[in-house]
Amino acid sequence: MSDRFSELKKIPAEPAVRMLAGVHAKLGTEIDAPASTPVETYLELLSEQDAWIDILRMLAIALPPREAVWWACIAAHDIGDPENPTPCVKAAAAWVFDPSDENREIIRASLENIYVDDDTDLVATAAMYAPGNMGAGDMAEYPAPAGAVSSCVFGMNMLSLSESDDFDVHMQLLIDRALDIARGGNGQIEASDLEKETGET
Repeated sequence: MSDRFSELKKIPAEPAVRMLAGVHAKLGTEIDAPASTPVETYLELLSEQDAWIDILRMLAIALPPREAVWWACIAAHDIGDPENPTPCVKAAAAWVFDPSDENREIIRASLENIYVDDDTDLVATAAMYAPGNMGAGDMAEYPAPAGAVSSCVFGMNMLSLSESDDFDVHMQLLIDRALDIARGGNGQIEASDLEKETGET
């Protein structure tokens, strides 16, 4: 087993199949492993089959909500101007650093006033539901839809991938961002960092 998927301390010690069941998700790749297989091993088994899309999906499910939203924020920068993020991205990022009801209300407002063609609504929606309920105040009594956060996070990363000039390189970049976040890093990895590690140019 390689060390690429090791030391993911932010990911809960819970079997991968249980996480998938918790959000009513199923991967497209068949994995022959015990039901108790942890996420790190599951990711390694997926990588052996080059099941990169399923790895993205698994990471979106396995990362804790705040970390997953941050991963989506980084992906949102790929399809826009990092120096001038959309209101949805600004609100989601602010919530990651301060998950208060006040910042959640700003997220709600950003979604209500979103432009029709603004795909970054995915990252704001993920942040909105990340606490596990429908909103602040009275809405906190109602649970968020199962899988809403992971689906939005996965979708944001897939949009980033669709805008890339090099599908394979960008796929690995998205995965390594998530792995860095899962190890406690900030996920701020660029394609040039991958080139240095692999010796590719």
